[in-house]
Amino acid sequence: QVQFVESGGGSVQPGGSLRLSCAASGSAWTIYTMAWYRQSPGNPREWVAYIFSGGDAYYSASVKGRFTISRDNDKNLVYLQMNDLKPEDTAVYYCNRWGSDGWGQGTQVTVSS
Repeated sequence: QVQFVESGGGSVQPGGSLRLSCAASGSAWTIYTMAWYRQSPGNPREWVAYIFSGGDAYYSASVKGRFTISRDNDKNLVYLQMNDLKPEDTAVYYCNRWGSDGWGQGTQVTVSS
């Protein structure tokens, strides 16, 4: 199985920025469409961004214009640059193959004053 390990979360004030990283291990992951998801207490997991193997990216309405997903296949990394963070962005963030049912530990992002 392919394993993804998230890092880069933390606590920031509203308007701050964070960059999340996702390290991939296993075979053939570079052909996958990759996605970032998030889940806050009491809410279902939701996707926030995904990126095709060729680099085309898409975003949910709530983060469009503030977040940027990218990937570096040579370094086995997927990134999520998050700018102008809002309290509503507080959640555990996960990376995964689009449509996959397997989940790692995620990384906590907390936005508060």
